[in-house]
Amino acid sequence: SALSFQVLLKSDAPTGDVLLDETLRHMKATESAETVQTWIELLTGETWNPFKLQYQLRNVRERIAKALVEKGILTTEKQNFLLFDMTTHPVSNATEKQRLVKKLQESMLERWVNNPHRMDRRTLALLVLAHSSDVLENVFASLADDKYDVAMNRTKDILDMDPEVEAGKAKGAEMIWAVLAAFNK
Repeated sequence: SALSFQVLLKSDAPTGDVLLDETLRHMKATESAETVQTWIELLTGETWNPFKLQYQLRNVRERIAKALVEKGILTTEKQNFLLFDMTTHPVSNATEKQRLVKKLQESMLERWVNNPHRMDRRTLALLVLAHSSDVLENVFASLADDKYDVAMNRTKDILDMDPEVEAGKAKGAEMIWAVLAAFNK
């Protein structure tokens, strides 16, 4: 099944991204290949496995937010919530956000290919991540009602596909379908 796909490292060439490079080092160091599901758990910091502590990433959300602040996408603010202060990271680069929103909107409307295996892989991955992050409705919210319905229906058609079946047909996008299977679990 897609959930039990083992992740095999093809290249450990540095990417230039600190978190990605750290992830590659962990994957290279594993004694046996781990499944997609296990890697998601280890790399998101959402689980704690005493037998695999050396492969877990620390403070993932904070480090991603910090990297996006350094790139000028987010900013850092302190917000007061009655009894405590909390650090938040609102979007500071609306242009970049709008570029991604437009890319997803266009891919589901003007550039619709009617087959997820013909979609640009990065766009398919972005769609899966937007769905898993519960922001897809926001992505399509600015569309006229008829276009919103078309985009949401096409998106639903893709996301309702059986990741197990689609991973077998994917040819280079197997990992995206395995990640969708893990998020749907």
